[in-house]
This record gives sequence, C-alpha cells and structure tokens, in this order.
Amino acid sequence: MGARECPARLLLLSLLLLPLGLPVLGAPPRLICDSRVLERYILEAKEGENATMGCAESCSFSENITVPDTKVNFYAWKRMEVQQQAMEVWQGLALLSEAILQGQALLANSSQPSESLQLHVDKAVSGLRSLTSLLRALGAQKEAIPLPDASPSSATPLRTFAVDTLCKLFRNYSNFLRGKLTLYTGEACRRGDR
Repeated sequence: MGARECPARLLLLSLLLLPLGLPVLGAPPRLICDSRVLERYILEAKEGENATMGCAESCSFSENITVPDTKVNFYAWKRMEVQQQAMEVWQGLALLSEAILQGQALLANSSQPSESLQLHVDKAVSGLRSLTSLLRALGAQKEAIPLPDASPSSATPLRTFAVDTLCKLFRNYSNFLRGKLTLYTGEACRRGDR
C-alpha cells in the first residue's frame, strides 16, 4: 500500500462509517471542511435530479411535500448572525431530510417504483444522514440554539414551499446543498481556522 492510498482509504472508510453514527478513529474532526466531501453530496443530488427529469407519472407524488426555500439573499445572509445562519441551515436540513423520507415512502407505495429511482432516493437519505453528522461535528447544532437574550420574535421562521414531483424534490436538495449549506460550512470552516 502506497503512502498516497492510505489517506484516500481513510477518507473512504470515514464516509462509509459516518451514516452508521459510529466513531471513526483517525478521521479528521472537520471532514466537511474538505470541499471534496460536500462536492460528492452535491454531485449525488444532481445525479438524482437528472435521473428524475425524464420520468413523468412514476415521479409524481400523490400529495405535496414541504421543502425549505433555497433562495439566498447574499447581502442579508452576510449580515445574519452566526446563530441565525446555523438555525436556517439546521432547520432546512431537518425539513429536507423529512421530505426525502416522505418521498421515499410515497415512492415505495407507488405501483412500480423503478430500481434506479429507488437507488437515488436511498442515496439521498444516506447522504442527508451523513451531512447531519458532519454538521453536528462542525458544531452547527450548538450554534443553532438561540441566544438567551434573543426574543422569540427575532427568530424568523423558515420559508418553505411545496413540491409535487421527485425531480423538484431533488432540485431543491441540490440547490440547498449548493447554496445555504455551502455558504454556512465555508464560513464555519474559516471561523474554525482562525
């Protein structure tokens, strides 16, 4: 085994064990700060979106699914407190996880779910669990707790909307990862390096 293969194998092992919630010995504590890790999840989400673009009836849901709004006002985002950013990302990730699980259940109840579609949804479920673990290790959950002096009215509720197809769900997933999650993790990793 060459010296170059060892870190790659360690990273692969870390990514495989993270969804299980097991501690990974020797894993970098700030794995999400490696841009390649987040890029992998973004690529999987984009692949899911691309795979669902062509399907019509088999990708429609029998009911609407609520997802987080992924639009980012960059001026407002930069002016937000760290706790507000963390709260928005944490709530968005939780709602997105719930939406993907709901989509998975609706797909399983459909007449003939495609194996390919099922595989993409299963990857999304696993990916969101891993991202939740990585954000927890980064401290996002602790940052998302409102400050004691913050009034309840100062916390803005998470903006949401509804989707009715698997393609729209994957597009939302991809946009969330490329937008708010990338912005938050980038800033959190920079703060950690100071």
